Amino acid sequence: MGAPTSHKASGGNLRLIGLVILAAIAAWPWFSGPFALHLAVLTCLNILVVNGLAIIARTGQLSFGHAAFAAIGAYAAVILSIQAGWNILIAAVVGIALSAFAAFLLGWVILRLKGVYFVLVTFSFGELTRLAALDWSELTGGANGIANIAPLTLFGFAFDTRLRFYVLALVVAVLSLLLMRRLFSSNFGHAIDAVHENAALAESSGLSVHKIQLVAFVVGSSLAALGGILQARYIGFVSPESFNTSVSVAYITMLVIGGQRSVWGPLVGALVLTPLPEFFRGAVQTQHIFYGAALILILRFLPGGLASLATRFRRARAGAAQGEAQ
Repeated sequence: MGAPTSHKASGGNLRLIGLVILAAIAAWPWFSGPFALHLAVLTCLNILVVNGLAIIARTGQLSFGHAAFAAIGAYAAVILSIQAGWNILIAAVVGIALSAFAAFLLGWVILRLKGVYFVLVTFSFGELTRLAALDWSELTGGANGIANIAPLTLFGFAFDTRLRFYVLALVVAVLSLLLMRRLFSSNFGHAIDAVHENAALAESSGLSVHKIQLVAFVVGSSLAALGGILQARYIGFVSPESFNTSVSVAYITMLVIGGQRSVWGPLVGALVLTPLPEFFRGAVQTQHIFYGAALILILRFLPGGLASLATRFRRARAGAAQGEAQ
């Protein structure tokens, strides 16, 4: 009888901590300067993209080409709106749809692969996407990218200041967290967990493992595409190096350090690691060494990520209280 209560208490602690972190992020602009506000925007955009990666990882697969879907969405939306003159909103929807379609085609072929084979194929897809953006210079601008992208305008309102864009990015990040929470608590979420725990048993129980993984792959890639589109509009520039393999590795690092199995994991990971490159400006190799060391330490000593610290602390406190009572 004690286990459900303990589980609810743990979930309540995590929700409280997550809400406190969200409140701190929301209050950030009123207690910080322009550069800190810039980091806050990037943090919210990273939360959105890493949420998509978390949905894919929940099925037991880890994509090393996640940034490629952000690139497809960003390039498609920018090209359609600037070069073809489409409405910004319609171009964004088409960009997300193209990224989702690419994820569907790729996922249909590779999702039966497991472990290192899946990692290698998604890594290769990310590199192919980057090389395509480099070589298709008449459309993508090649290595020079596409510059002077106009600020995002929706229904006549221009998000042309950092504060305005921050509000938009924060709203989108919160909505993606709510989507994740709703998804993981739904029947489909339970099916995802079953596939992650034991794919063979889930298949024998009547679940279509391939279909479940494919839907998760498409949804997660669509969130990445939305994040890429918003990033391009915020920065005003898009290039192949904006979505290279290092970016995909950074997303994975955020997810693992934050917590792969927690709704709040992407938020915690993005909040911790987004400002990190500023401490390693001019020392990219040092940054990669830090990422690698952090991943090793987290996987070894805290496999549930930083989001699991609240649960560990609660259990330790409960154990201490029980010891005193005895």
